[in-house]
Amino acid sequence: MTCSERPPVGATFDEIYNGAYHYVIWNDQFYDDPKINGCTKECGAPWGHSKGMVAWNEAGEGFVMQVSTPSWPASGSARSPRTTDGNTLGCVKDDDVEVSQHFFALRLSKDDLVKVLTALGNASVVTDPKNPQIVSNGGPPDVQQLVENLGVLSKSESYSSVQLSTGVELISKPSHLNVPPWQMVSAILGGVPLRTATWWASPEIYSTTATSDIGCWSNSLGKPGPVEIATTGTWQGKTFGLTGGLGTNFNHAKLGVSTSDTYHYAIFGDMNQQGAISGSDCGSSQNGRGGTFYAIDNAQLSQSLTSLISGSTAPTEAPSK
Repeated sequence: MTCSERPPVGATFDEIYNGAYHYVIWNDQFYDDPKINGCTKECGAPWGHSKGMVAWNEAGEGFVMQVSTPSWPASGSARSPRTTDGNTLGCVKDDDVEVSQHFFALRLSKDDLVKVLTALGNASVVTDPKNPQIVSNGGPPDVQQLVENLGVLSKSESYSSVQLSTGVELISKPSHLNVPPWQMVSAILGGVPLRTATWWASPEIYSTTATSDIGCWSNSLGKPGPVEIATTGTWQGKTFGLTGGLGTNFNHAKLGVSTSDTYHYAIFGDMNQQGAISGSDCGSSQNGRGGTFYAIDNAQLSQSLTSLISGSTAPTEAPSK
């Protein structure tokens, strides 16, 4: 991706930025442009660990784009530009293209838009409905009300799981549901075994099996299946890194695939495998933050992502020191 709006992600964003749509942009790492009340540079726990944008027309029809990039996007309109940084992917002060990232976009009906905005509120995403740089409210009255309610910390302790008109399942984790994120996703999807690729860094959640003791858990959830942590992947015969870190061989995307023959899920998420599965600090790191996940039961897409993140796997416990 270069400093051009021509690639698909940039071209899609350009329609909003230079158009007349309503939008909400959220990001826990705006780096003070725009400034978010109560946060300095970025918003940590219990704010949602979530990034993206949603845009819609007067009828409430539009799309959602989930991103993993800090500081992008951070303005939804050329009429309200950033003042201290760029707003073109790859041309912001934080080098978003140094490590791997992911982008997921989905068309939304008006009913879908209501479900997405509700999920974002449950996840405590970082935005400001009063700032035109990141929010342009409008459209149906119920949509406008949901937008006005964003940008606050949710008190919810309950996950949500809804199906969108495209068949995609949207999962929302609230910050006060202090459980390991991807084990939660597995449980909500019926205990399906998963393989995940995220920013895997301290405090690491190691790979878990069907018999792992998940002490940081909720009675509202069923039993999770095994969750593998991918540490390397493969693209056109070249091995690349899938852990968190500084440098060009690390990963900031948040992807998951099911590894059973029954379902063929490709999952795009907001959250890393960082936190704890047991112990006294169940609110550690990502356990204590909110986020969303989009699960698609599609064999072709799942197969493609499975090939991409096939490689080495993290152990089930930390190495001996």
